[in-house]
Amino acid sequence: MAKTRAQKEEQVNKLTEKLSRAKALVFADYKGMSMKQLSDLRDKLREQNAELSVTKNTLLERAFPASSFQPPAPSLQGPTATLFAYDDEISPIKLLVKTLKDLSIGKIKSGFLGTNPLDEAKIIQLSTLPTKDELRGKTVGVLVAPLQGILSVLQGNLRNLVYALSEIQKQKGGV
Repeated sequence: MAKTRAQKEEQVNKLTEKLSRAKALVFADYKGMSMKQLSDLRDKLREQNAELSVTKNTLLERAFPASSFQPPAPSLQGPTATLFAYDDEISPIKLLVKTLKDLSIGKIKSGFLGTNPLDEAKIIQLSTLPTKDELRGKTVGVLVAPLQGILSVLQGNLRNLVYALSEIQKQKGGV
């Protein structure tokens, strides 16, 4: 059933709102994915505060002028799924690229990181970067390592003192 003009305008308004909130966008060809695979991917993305939307390209193009993004004319051809990443920019991109690679279905078309346009190669390169949580973990590890070294040295001195006192006690005939 065809959508009415009011329904299309409402959908363009929703897309405009999503574009204004998104920190990263990725356009992908999802052709060949089953509804179950698409639904599973959407559920995983929702956990990361991201969203995968399949809309008509013309409606998406109409939402672009009201956003800070420039319309990516060549990539909005054929079946297009749009990834909207609202918090962490990298994790949802990694998940989308991994899913498409694992299923051997579809491909990345283009996207945006902030307002910077990205081509397929740059998006795939971004998907190899560590996530914010991984970077935080590495940073904490780097900061904690010197403290652990100091702690080991201080514990070593106490351990050696205990061994020395124990040997003295044995030499003097104590138990």
